[in-house]
Amino acid sequence: MYRLALALLVMSAFAAPARAATPLNPPKNLGAVSGVVSVELNKMEQKGQNCRAYLVLKNKSSVALRSLKLDLVMFDAQGVVARRLAIEAAPLNVGKTSLRVFDIPKQSCDKISRILLNDIMECRGPIEARTDCLDLVKTSSRTNTPFIK
Repeated sequence: MYRLALALLVMSAFAAPARAATPLNPPKNLGAVSGVVSVELNKMEQKGQNCRAYLVLKNKSSVALRSLKLDLVMFDAQGVVARRLAIEAAPLNVGKTSLRVFDIPKQSCDKISRILLNDIMECRGPIEARTDCLDLVKTSSRTNTPFIK
């Protein structure tokens, strides 16, 4: 019994430690994804003191998304950051088109010169967190306000 315990102790000393997902050790993607997720700024309208924005999302990729949290930055006419918002755009199944409506608080629509998709704050497929979602997203705009990444 003593030899078995000693052997297990020695073997565990040489085993690779489990690695938790951190910013320096991001989670691995379980599979390659093909296609794109298009995010279109479809419409902006004034609603009281807020600017209401409409995003049309089309998942033309090969993976369903349980979470797709967009980090959006609005710039004023002088190119200065006016607002920053996090918008959850999922769930988004493969082949699905969805509309997400959100308000930009205390912001006049005509004072926004452009909107930047700064980053994807969170992205989850059906099983795992993904690190490749920013590369999958294609932005466009039907409004006079450019939507860029």
